[in-house]
Amino acid sequence: MSDVYFGADLFNEFDRLQQQMASLFGGFPSSIRASRLGAFPQINIGTTDDSVEIVAFAPGVNAAGLDVSIDKGLLTISGERKSANPDPDSETRTYAQERFAGAFRRVIELPQNADPDRVEARYENGCLSITVGKRESSKPRAITVQ
Repeated sequence: MSDVYFGADLFNEFDRLQQQMASLFGGFPSSIRASRLGAFPQINIGTTDDSVEIVAFAPGVNAAGLDVSIDKGLLTISGERKSANPDPDSETRTYAQERFAGAFRRVIELPQNADPDRVEARYENGCLSITVGKRESSKPRAITVQ
């Protein structure tokens, strides 16, 4: 006979422990630069020889309501996504909601070679694409050997 007793609730206890660990550590990021779980809008950041490319995934956001600004090397994306729920006066009661609605703000630290005077932003099909040019002095160049 074993001295260890596992009740029928063992899997519920494991689920509870996993939830507590996730809330303690904020989830497990996909990379060291990833931000907290559930951040909105989700972003991809890449670079070319000429620019820093940022794509923010913001479906359901009105393009006119998006604000993009750069100050002291920080790119800020802010706005508001309206609720997609039916009219609050209807008799429909929501029992689960996974879609974020409300005001949001996302701040991204740009590399030092980013040029804040060379920024373009466009919004199409729920994706906000931002191109930040790099300073001329930071671009690769060939040196002629004499």
